[in-house]
Amino acid sequence: MPDVIFEPLHFRNLTVKNRIFRSNVSGRFDNYDGSGNQARINWELKFARGGVGGIISSFVPVTIRGRIVPNYATIDRDERIPFWRELGRRVHEFDCRFIMQLSHSGRQRDIPGIEYDRGLSATSDPDPVHGFQCERMTTAQIRETVDAFAAGARRARDAGLDGVELHGANGYLITQFLSSAINDRDDEYGGTLRNRARFVLEIVAAIRREVGPDFHLQVKISATEYNNALSPFDPPGNTVQDSIQVAQWLEEAGIDALHISSGSAFPHPRNPPGDFPVDEALKTFDSMISSGAKELRNYLALRSEPLGKLYRTLWLNARGETIEGINLQDSQAIKSAVSIPVICTGGFQTASVIRNALSEAACDAVSIARPLIANNDLVHLFANGLDQAPKPCTYCNKCLVNVLENPLGCYELSRFSSREEMIAEIMSVFEPAPFSEKTFAHA
Repeated sequence: MPDVIFEPLHFRNLTVKNRIFRSNVSGRFDNYDGSGNQARINWELKFARGGVGGIISSFVPVTIRGRIVPNYATIDRDERIPFWRELGRRVHEFDCRFIMQLSHSGRQRDIPGIEYDRGLSATSDPDPVHGFQCERMTTAQIRETVDAFAAGARRARDAGLDGVELHGANGYLITQFLSSAINDRDDEYGGTLRNRARFVLEIVAAIRREVGPDFHLQVKISATEYNNALSPFDPPGNTVQDSIQVAQWLEEAGIDALHISSGSAFPHPRNPPGDFPVDEALKTFDSMISSGAKELRNYLALRSEPLGKLYRTLWLNARGETIEGINLQDSQAIKSAVSIPVICTGGFQTASVIRNALSEAACDAVSIARPLIANNDLVHLFANGLDQAPKPCTYCNKCLVNVLENPLGCYELSRFSSREEMIAEIMSVFEPAPFSEKTFAHA
């Protein structure tokens, strides 16, 4: 019997060799000004070499003001195109597609950088957890941002990449407009669901005008926001029924696929589903204290053993028992309401679970982040008949709490024979270096 995991996936303008995508994830590997770095190319090649059919890039800001932290490569100007062209060329050598995720942080900025002290948002309210400050976007700023997304798509096409994804999930700017829990506007971009969806629909229309109908365009959305996951006093946000309607509008507007996630913020108990490693978080959490008005309070609370344990308990209870395939129910509901392919994310790392999801039409493909960080060759292991990697991801989330200050990689020591082995694997993203030290030694 043919393995459904390794059946090609045909989009309208793109074919991918199998049903597994590397989901959007990356570390602070690039230069402060938003230009790319060899380390990012090394990072993406880990997964292309490991057998995934396609890579969805990490968060790629369409403007400097829209980045979540410094040292992420941007697509905010034409000078960025050569770097992305080279990255795409290298990934294509492994018959792997590369989809750039066009993104804007809005108010959700962990470390804002020196250029702008406040983010832009659908609202002027700071985010409730961290207290990140922002300003309500004017109509002119909305139009400028729509144009920035369209220009980013044109640059991705000119770089020879295979498509773009709009990051409309997990609390970033598009979510801030879509969400009934965040968007408090009383103009044409607020109020009804149709008005809240106006921003993303205008972005889609602008991209289609810029690149035409033949360049792959998909959108990532949080199907259910669970905005009240950690506080029952907060509004719940959008439901899956809201997202079904948004998905249908997006299909009518001309997108080629949907990518299903959850949560009105990042991180969120249901995204990425797993543990909240309090002790590990405290090692890097101090980087955020100057970013949000509530961060010092949060840091001191986590340092208190009783409060730290309480927060972790609340986190785990809000997450629920399911980790692998946590978004499949929403994915299936949306897939049944649209005719375009649907990609689902959510802790996937078991071949039989993925096969069942595909066979039962809950999705057309899955995207994976942390389990591929833990096992870059996971797809090859599936191809060789394994149902799971010998040392699977533990969903500890230590990788993600380290990313603010340290290179992204697996920090779960139990998966390695020694700490030295763990550090060597984490640091391997810097090999090869962007230049030869031997050359400079003789200069």
